[in-house]
Amino acid sequence: MTSLDSFKCRTTLSVDDKDYVYYSLEAAEKNGLAGISRLPFSMKVLLENLLRFEDGRSVTKEDIASVAEWLTSRGTSGREIAYRPARVLMQDFTGVPAVVDLAAMRDAMVNLGGDPEKINPLVPVDLVIDHSVIVNYFGDSSAFRKNVEEEYKQNQERYRFLKWGQSAFDNFRVVPPGTGICHQVNLEYLAQTVWTRKEELNGKTVTIAYPDTLVGTDSHTTMVNGLGVLGWGVGGIEAEAAMLGQPISMLIPEVIGFKLSGKLKEGITATDLVLTVTQMLRKKGVVGKFVEFFGPGLDHLSLADRATIGNMAPEYGATCGFFPVDRETIDYLDETGRKGSRVELVEAYCKAQGMWRKKDTPDPVFTDTLELDLDTVLPSLAGPKRPQDRVLLTDSKTGFIAALEGEFKKPGEADKRVPVAGEDFTVGHGDVVIAAITSCTNTSNPSVLIGAGLLARNAVKKGLKSKPWVKTSLAPGSQVVAEYLDKSGLQADLDALGFNLVGFGCTTCIGNSGPLPEAISEAVNAGDLVAAAVLSGNRNFEGRVNPDVKANYLASPPLVVAYAIAGSLQVDLTTEPLGLDDDGKPVYLKDIWPSNKEIAQYIRENVTKKMFKEKYSDVFKGDEHWQKISIPTGQTYAWQDSSTYVQNPPYFVGMTKEPEPVTDIIDARLLGLFLDSITTDHISPAGSIKASSPAGQYLVEHQVRPVDFNQYGTRRGNHEVMMRGTFANIRIKNQMVPGVEGGVSVHYPDGDQASIYDVAMRYKAEGVPLVVMAGKEYGTGSSRDWAAKGTKLLGIRAVVAQSFERIHRSNLVGMGIMPLVFQEGTSWQTLGMKGDELVTLRGIEGELKPRQTMTAIVAYADGRVTEVPLICRIDTLDELDYFRSGGILPYVLRSLAA
Repeated sequence: MTSLDSFKCRTTLSVDDKDYVYYSLEAAEKNGLAGISRLPFSMKVLLENLLRFEDGRSVTKEDIASVAEWLTSRGTSGREIAYRPARVLMQDFTGVPAVVDLAAMRDAMVNLGGDPEKINPLVPVDLVIDHSVIVNYFGDSSAFRKNVEEEYKQNQERYRFLKWGQSAFDNFRVVPPGTGICHQVNLEYLAQTVWTRKEELNGKTVTIAYPDTLVGTDSHTTMVNGLGVLGWGVGGIEAEAAMLGQPISMLIPEVIGFKLSGKLKEGITATDLVLTVTQMLRKKGVVGKFVEFFGPGLDHLSLADRATIGNMAPEYGATCGFFPVDRETIDYLDETGRKGSRVELVEAYCKAQGMWRKKDTPDPVFTDTLELDLDTVLPSLAGPKRPQDRVLLTDSKTGFIAALEGEFKKPGEADKRVPVAGEDFTVGHGDVVIAAITSCTNTSNPSVLIGAGLLARNAVKKGLKSKPWVKTSLAPGSQVVAEYLDKSGLQADLDALGFNLVGFGCTTCIGNSGPLPEAISEAVNAGDLVAAAVLSGNRNFEGRVNPDVKANYLASPPLVVAYAIAGSLQVDLTTEPLGLDDDGKPVYLKDIWPSNKEIAQYIRENVTKKMFKEKYSDVFKGDEHWQKISIPTGQTYAWQDSSTYVQNPPYFVGMTKEPEPVTDIIDARLLGLFLDSITTDHISPAGSIKASSPAGQYLVEHQVRPVDFNQYGTRRGNHEVMMRGTFANIRIKNQMVPGVEGGVSVHYPDGDQASIYDVAMRYKAEGVPLVVMAGKEYGTGSSRDWAAKGTKLLGIRAVVAQSFERIHRSNLVGMGIMPLVFQEGTSWQTLGMKGDELVTLRGIEGELKPRQTMTAIVAYADGRVTEVPLICRIDTLDELDYFRSGGILPYVLRSLAA
């Protein structure tokens, strides 16, 4: 697309005797965009995107000017812009359904009389298979091999489908299993900071240079913000539209500046820092906003530390957590084996664009700011249920006991112990039954992984061991990590404590922790114990990590090792010994904690550019398991009716070239009433599948043994399984059924209680539309498209909440579901709703407008009727088009078919 270039800023940059065309912000400032050099760096990336894609229709001169006007309007704007990221990143949980939808769109295109090969990604797409490895085996040298074999056994259908997609679709690459976590592979290899492409311009082929930007189907896509790459998580629905050339519609964001000063003290980790930042930003309130880090403290943060902070943007609620490009960025690109010509281009381009940070760079203009002195950061954990609930290490024991007595309602039970069958030990409240070095947050950071290895070495020298009830695991984010831990000799020390390699991928943090040993599980459940997990992850939501574990704490990898040795949250690691040495003397955490100097020395000696180059030299080839997978041929997929993993979804059944008019919602029933902070983990199918659940019953009916159920995440390509697992989380609490945990609802008017799926199907058969109501922060958490897709397939036409998480609100619109919010001070509780009411929503037909005020008519069972004002959270005209078309995919398909 050739820009109209209203601000006459298209020019040429020469780097190492090669010319690149780029859209100069300096020139644009001289030609009408006054003051833009003071924009936040992240906003400069957005502005360049608009300058490059100005077409007079989706991007106008006025849109571009509004970014400059942002500076004079105190960092706020109500203007909608069309943003086009350079590429899309996926992991396999969210990627499989996206590719399923693309394959289904090809079939639908044939049915509409069009060319199926029109359905192709129009921007580069990388899918990294990283979410399917489960920690079934642990604690010995064969764990990795066995877990890999089990992974391929369980996922043959999915992997065959993805391998077909790699051959059938243009612009689509797959990184095979066993390579690493998508965010770390992105950071270490895929991301380039400055992207290039060939383009026709005035009859000549030129090379365009522009900022590397992306959206990802995982909310932790923000990790790459640490590399100066603007990216954030979207639902698979939005990502598919971006792949197919549709701009992402967004409001010009507010940008919160986070000033860092000082330097971390001895023994303080990047994990301690990010948990502190998360708590501060959650308190500040940054949902839907950009966060950009600035200040002199950046000079003392490694690129890996920055990536750790960027990673957890979803946990602090921001769209992104951006770090500008500076000398540290360039050094990292070089050290991780990027081509020298690319590294030179990044530096030259960023300096030319005013996107280069130096010590004397003036502070940008921000919407608002807050500040942290790095010197004040203290050792921390977060838990027992939310990543923003930081607990100082000094307070962790008392904090757990307080949670045990209060939140978990176990007063006076702190000393309770339960015998373990066949063992000579007992387990009790707060005992750490899972200690996992896992997740993209920390396994990208050599300082905390080398730190964990050195702590393990010091512990082994003292004769310390992990407690026998602890399930230990190490799941690095890339093969490079395994290489430097092995080269340094530290893997042997981790092995001695049970932290053997279990796989390369996202494991415990997403619920792939695997089952606890049977005797431990039985003891925990028999005693109704509040067992604990300590993991170096970013997510510890209720019911996420393991069904037997109620208290989950995020911690740095060294602390994960320490808690495996201590064995309990009821040990104060700052004052009580971890255990006894070979001479019977107490050993304290301070006795084995490695120094910053020692960690830095090990990194210098063992983390090398050669490792990165070798491990990523043939990243798309895969191991022998991947290479043996045979795939079907053809531009449309040969669906198998017998498959329980991949099925043709029903989104396009009966679809016509013109959409049917949307209608009002008349006499809808309530399927659920929920409180605050309902996460996408509560809504979306995730974790293990119980045989007694609707999804389990479906699989049994299709001759799948419970031992082969696998998990919801691996069956995301089968809508029959996924719709049955929507709202089926074991910890979800539907207030229509007070005091009951799990996915249960009530059918009215008869009052029959059943699973949410079964109740929804009864209403569907009766032709009754459904509505869900909730409190604040509805849809918090990962960018799970099935939280919206499952909602749609259950027959839910609207969700009414006090507030929404950004991605989930967008996904609901993308599936043709209307999100609405109560006015301030109103909720379903203040309305006295119980779940037996009828709800009517008028005003959907006709001249519906973005963010329009609407009225819900609530008819109570006793005959009362009340009118409730609501705000429609269809935020933009593009979203309104998607909604009227029945969702973003039908909209795109109709556009391509036309």
